[in-house]
Amino acid sequence: MEITVYRDRPVASEPRQLPAALYNLAHSLLARSPGTLFVPIRAAQYLAIVDAEEIIFLDHQHKSWVEVAWRNFRPQARAALDDPVPYEAVYYQADGTELMRRLQPEFAKALSALSGKERLDGQARVLKFERPAG
Repeated sequence: MEITVYRDRPVASEPRQLPAALYNLAHSLLARSPGTLFVPIRAAQYLAIVDAEEIIFLDHQHKSWVEVAWRNFRPQARAALDDPVPYEAVYYQADGTELMRRLQPEFAKALSALSGKERLDGQARVLKFERPAG
């Protein structure tokens, strides 16, 4: 699937932190996708597009225009895998900070639902473990 998106000049940006579980799940699903992960957020009527560098959010009314982008993720800045990941939230609409209050929890729910629907390709194999002698 190919989608062309456009961006206005950013209205504002701010440093934020993404919970580790959400960051890790997004990147686990991205690793199993063909390069880009599309996450429909039905409750908020947004589409999240995840790639290796950023997560962008498109509104259902303005399908080609980025409203919010999460970028400049710095997972290397955390001391442990369960620490939050710092990133920059960039807003392309005046109500961006208000929108963030809805997007982050709804994105988490949508990712969780998507991971539950994921189908693993390939054959299943049963591994035989030999008991140690003795």
